[in-house]
Amino acid sequence: MSGSNHLISVHPEELKFQFELERQSYCDLKVANNTEHYVAFKVKTTSPKKYFVRPNTGVIHPWDSCIIRVTLQAQREYPPDMQCKDKFLLQSTIVPPNTDLDELPPDTFNKDSGKTMEECKLRVVYTSPGSAHGNSEDEALKSSKGSPDSDSALQCLKDERDAVIRQTQQLQQELELLKRRRQRKSDPGFSFTFALFVAFIGIMVGILLNLSLSSPSTK
Repeated sequence: MSGSNHLISVHPEELKFQFELERQSYCDLKVANNTEHYVAFKVKTTSPKKYFVRPNTGVIHPWDSCIIRVTLQAQREYPPDMQCKDKFLLQSTIVPPNTDLDELPPDTFNKDSGKTMEECKLRVVYTSPGSAHGNSEDEALKSSKGSPDSDSALQCLKDERDAVIRQTQQLQQELELLKRRRQRKSDPGFSFTFALFVAFIGIMVGILLNLSLSSPSTK
């Protein structure tokens, strides 16, 4: 296995997935172009139905890099002894300057085309949920729960947001009632009162939007 070639370097040099039944897991690969040339890459795997790779093909500018996310689809059973025999192959080759992805010829990664082709083989490692490696779909949510004090502050913020929502709904109902009264009465001072209510509702809606944007999603 080699994670470093003349054209590109790959980090990490193996794909680690936190394996949990019925849950997706992902691993990010950083692929860096170590040359002054444009380099095209393509990712292949021995188990294409198990993994979702994006992007699986691309062009990296000179001295630039990109991130490839490899997602392990949710599995219904554990592999024997948590061992995985899946393999990944990352092919790379030099392409003409300013080449875009949609401009790559069909034979770009064909070894028989006569082009210089480098290959980087990556093995797959499964880790248990309790280990520090791998990224499950719920890992970010678990890490964001924080301490009991932060949970209490978050709940307080949510309660305040819900209270603003109820107040805004009540103001909207009162506004509709004023609109109906306006049709039956010709009160000289009504337009001023109406303007005050509209301004107050605008302030409350602004507070609501601010709280909604500053607080995490409750889903």
